[in-house]
Amino acid sequence: MDDAPLPEPGSLINRERSWLDFACRVVTLAEDPDLPLMERVKFAGIMGMIYDEFAMKRIGGLRQRLARGDAGLSPDGLTAEAQLTACRDELARHEARLGRLVVEILLPELATTGTPLLTFEELEAGQRDALRRRFRDTIEPTLTPLAVDISHPFPFISNLGLNLALEVTDRGQRQRFVRLKVPIKGQRWIPLPEADGCVALEDVILNCLDLMFPAAVSIEGYPFRVIRGAKDSPWDQGDPGPDASPGQLLAMVAWELEARRFAGVVRLQVGSSMPERMRTWLAAHLEVDMLDVGTIEGPLAVGDLTSFPGPQDAIHHDVPYTPALHPRFRDLSAKQPERVFAEIRRGDILVHHPYQSFDRSVLLFLDAASRDPTVLAIKLTIYRISARAPVIEKLLEAVRAGKQVAVLVEITARFDEEPNMRWAHLLEREGVHVIYGMEQLKTHAKLAMVVRHENSGIRRYCHLGTGNYHDGTARLYEDLGLFTANSELGEDVAALFNELTGATPYDRYRHLLVAPRYLRPRFTELIRREAEHARAGRPSGIRAKMNQLQDPALIGELYAASQAGVPIELNVRGLNCLRAGVPGLSDTIRVLSVVGRFLEHSRVYRFENGGQPEHFLGSADWMKRNLDRRVEQIVPVLDHGVAREIDAILASYGEDNASAWDMQSDGSYVRRRPAPGEPSRRVQEMLMERAAAGSPSTVPTAVRGVQSPTTVAS
Repeated sequence: MDDAPLPEPGSLINRERSWLDFACRVVTLAEDPDLPLMERVKFAGIMGMIYDEFAMKRIGGLRQRLARGDAGLSPDGLTAEAQLTACRDELARHEARLGRLVVEILLPELATTGTPLLTFEELEAGQRDALRRRFRDTIEPTLTPLAVDISHPFPFISNLGLNLALEVTDRGQRQRFVRLKVPIKGQRWIPLPEADGCVALEDVILNCLDLMFPAAVSIEGYPFRVIRGAKDSPWDQGDPGPDASPGQLLAMVAWELEARRFAGVVRLQVGSSMPERMRTWLAAHLEVDMLDVGTIEGPLAVGDLTSFPGPQDAIHHDVPYTPALHPRFRDLSAKQPERVFAEIRRGDILVHHPYQSFDRSVLLFLDAASRDPTVLAIKLTIYRISARAPVIEKLLEAVRAGKQVAVLVEITARFDEEPNMRWAHLLEREGVHVIYGMEQLKTHAKLAMVVRHENSGIRRYCHLGTGNYHDGTARLYEDLGLFTANSELGEDVAALFNELTGATPYDRYRHLLVAPRYLRPRFTELIRREAEHARAGRPSGIRAKMNQLQDPALIGELYAASQAGVPIELNVRGLNCLRAGVPGLSDTIRVLSVVGRFLEHSRVYRFENGGQPEHFLGSADWMKRNLDRRVEQIVPVLDHGVAREIDAILASYGEDNASAWDMQSDGSYVRRRPAPGEPSRRVQEMLMERAAAGSPSTVPTAVRGVQSPTTVAS
């Protein structure tokens, strides 16, 4: 298959700009007065964490490129230096917008509910005295002042910690810099004694420093924090080789974790009250360019707002949502495992999280497998998993029951390396066969397989999903999972597991699309086939739902298909480098993005195929990393009933008139609003109502009495 020419730089949107555009869509929800107050406060906290991650990963990555002398251009034609400059400026604007929102709107509104965040000076004398006693009894013992002078070097400042920069003047008028780390792991927001509301821990400390430094004549203190990037990883130094052992792999991951702790500072955040001389002094000692110093209005570490003790009234929160039971799993129990497997044999089952229960579908499947005496083996991939990890519990129960259990644990999953290594060690100790990923490739595939010995012989039961086996995010992330006993799909899944565990390539997949070898050429072929149908006057069209769209080559294929007349609708939650609706380039392409109570996370692809549609779902976005540098799985939907359900789900997003954003030809996004007199239709509300009604194939066009969605997970 010949490669299509890559798009011209001007026809692509910068990846970093698109990422920040997504952040704008999220922060708009924190600004929305129609949403419950505590959900808006939670959104503001989430945005603080998102901006931290952007600085760590994106700004840190650009600085790393500059340090290496990388002169390459981004697909949209920008140098690393130009991107870094743009990112600095844009991030500063975002931080200022979020700070104003917190200080001018959210905190005053919290005060009207009777749960204010007060300053120490605003407290009554008795409250101040009580907090000073608390400082002496429980806070001061946890503090360690670190001075900076000839005999005391500037201390190490940990990533994302909250600190106080103190200038202490003694009786001899000698000034000394002292750093205090704020121990916010316990409680950032200190409740007021015998009153509603709270005060920030750092504010309490700042107003009790005379108890810690009784000989000081004066003490000035200001909050600050640092954000660290990433150092060069051993992965970037070349292939570890075919003889690399699991021990070497674990050692390399441990090196990365240690390097991340001590990586260079990419951003210094300071409170707005800090004088310029202190900012300059801190920046010099932290080796931070003044362009990377952010002045923050309101409290630093805004992410801590996710735990703010605000009002508990129902009116200030989302209506609690309990996932519905899938109609085909509703009456099943793991204590009768044969009934669970018989239901899957009866026909493929599509489960839609969080609208339908993860516990009573995926966990039920694994629980039944662990109990069933006819089950011989269970195989599963782990990319991210929760702290309590009921999936792990089911696997351990299975191995203790004498079943063969094999688990691929991706220990290089970004920011989940440490917990994944702990779970891997536990599984190994219990006798599970643990594989630590593929060399030089992250395993991002979402697969589970159960092997049973039945009267007719060996049968495989599979679950193929778009999300992780994580019971926590299954309540927050929108994902799809397919249960199937199809023998040909089962053979493909078994072959993929053998490829993962045996490190031997397999080239005879009948249905499964597997990255990095087969996914890109197949998607390219499917897009080009739609263009052929359009040119021949046959029905054509592409509908795709994904998290991110960045791969220049596939974007070029989509542009070519649009120019052939293929109608294309792309539902892209986050960053998107394609320009939609540009005359002569992408006239027939529409892009929408949905931001709401749940994080849109499923990956679904539909190709009209001349009137015989083909549907696919799986783990991969249309990102270069997913197509070329990861093990991913995309499964074709072979069951007509499941295909109709997917069509209904995709169609429901088109009906949204309140939480969807439409991309404009200049790359900006405009939020949909109901027309005058038109009822509000939010797709996540529609899907909640649909799940509660137990209907697998119809989508209601109106929503009645469902609270507006308001939180999103990062």
